[in-house]
Amino acid sequence: MPEIAVVDYGMGNLRSVAKALEYVAEGQNVVVTSEADVIENADRVVFPGQGAARDCMQELVDRKLADVVLKAAQEKPFLGICMGMQVLLSHSEENNGVDCLGLYGGDVHFFGKELKNEQGEKLKIPHMGWNGVHHKKNHILWHGIDDGSRFYFVHSYYIDPEDASIVEATTQYGFEFVSAIGRDNVFAVQFHPEKSAQDGLQLLKNFSKWNGQ
Repeated sequence: MPEIAVVDYGMGNLRSVAKALEYVAEGQNVVVTSEADVIENADRVVFPGQGAARDCMQELVDRKLADVVLKAAQEKPFLGICMGMQVLLSHSEENNGVDCLGLYGGDVHFFGKELKNEQGEKLKIPHMGWNGVHHKKNHILWHGIDDGSRFYFVHSYYIDPEDASIVEATTQYGFEFVSAIGRDNVFAVQFHPEKSAQDGLQLLKNFSKWNGQ
């Protein structure tokens, strides 16, 4: 039976991610794990997360999972969610700066304390709630999901990748920020598909069938 490994490194809403995957991934075994060999042998890997980048990286290092996650992102269908997307970049400015996994060049920035909308009204940080996601490419993981569909976000930082070709979607919150990236076998999103109703389930279903090409 094909297996989807949800990486457990002590951070993230793993239960809701796993339950959502179990609901949509017919004929596949979904396992929440911190065991390197399980992740290495899985057919697909989901890397969720929430909280602080420094804590995330420290947990990955302490559990000896940093290299395991990076290898999975280089070799098999891989889905990063929220913090699981941010730490794929080189560096986050959070907490005076922290080096991340470095799969892609680029930085993770704070939205700022004076973020405003087009009417000049101050926006709340963290960015929390439903917002539109606008496709930049016709990726297979967008199958059945309309351009501009709304997904659920909770974050205070956004990514700024060096290579614009990896951008799969953007979202407007004070300015246009990158809300999804992808290349080859990797797809990663800033929003939480497991909290995003039918469109979120559709994205997870698409991932469960994706061969990484």
